[in-house]
Amino acid sequence: MARKNYPFLRAIGAFYGLPEPAAEAAESPTLDEPWRELNWREKQENLRYVQEYKPQQDDIRYLRILLYGPVGSGKSSFINSVSNVIRGRMTIPALASAMTSDQSFTKRYETHKFIKGRGNAKTFYPLVFNDMMGLEDGTNRGVHADDIKLALEGHVKEGHKFNPVAPISQHDPGYNPTPSADDKVHVLVCVMSANTPQMKSSVLEKMKSVRETASDLGIPQMAMMTHVDEACCETEKNLRNVYKSKYLRKKMRDFSSAVGIPMNCIFPVKNYSEEIDMNDDIDTLILSALRKMVDFGDDLREDLN
Repeated sequence: MARKNYPFLRAIGAFYGLPEPAAEAAESPTLDEPWRELNWREKQENLRYVQEYKPQQDDIRYLRILLYGPVGSGKSSFINSVSNVIRGRMTIPALASAMTSDQSFTKRYETHKFIKGRGNAKTFYPLVFNDMMGLEDGTNRGVHADDIKLALEGHVKEGHKFNPVAPISQHDPGYNPTPSADDKVHVLVCVMSANTPQMKSSVLEKMKSVRETASDLGIPQMAMMTHVDEACCETEKNLRNVYKSKYLRKKMRDFSSAVGIPMNCIFPVKNYSEEIDMNDDIDTLILSALRKMVDFGDDLREDLN
């Protein structure tokens, strides 16, 4: 039996100069081996894959990726981070808030394109992200789930200002009655924060409702788990611990069970926030997820053909 549980024996040990027994080793917060393999040296290969991507159909100029999720999950910051990676420098195409709030910073339906190169003649990568107001707890708060569903079908015009009380109607000037193939969403991505203690039940219900509509439309779905460095001290020390972190793996599993997105469609990432220079490890995680978005979007178009 351990001597530390018996004061009398501990006193005798001290009298004879015996060393204090070592405390029981705390359980390690990381696994010995990563639970998901990631080649941290494949950044350039994935970057070329994304940069050289071209839609095969003549009626589609852009692969359209719609981001949705709770307020403060980091949707706008992720768009900025993707822009940084693709362009190889710090950029800010999407305005993002650095303040913690329970209200959405983004109010309108916004499309973000990424410029190729520099100069007067602007060309864009055939990849766009749509950002929107975040989901909030309760009724008449945040983006209405029906607005997200309409956006999936291309019925929401660029710049439409969301009304939390009532979803967009066919008589609204922001409603697009005849969406083209280019207006429709090809990949739906849920963005959630690893730093959130527990997602509210009303938010989960809205997310499930959106997922059901996307499934009916045959739209591929993914999830991004942001703020992994803030949620896990081991990942903060070394981002390459992301797939060794027991906490992050459990967080992803819990989210997968709550929302229904399979684990192999959930990707942990770190957005650019405090950095002023590019970072290979941040880029590698973002590109790993971005390549899957491109692949999933291509799968959808092949099915449509």
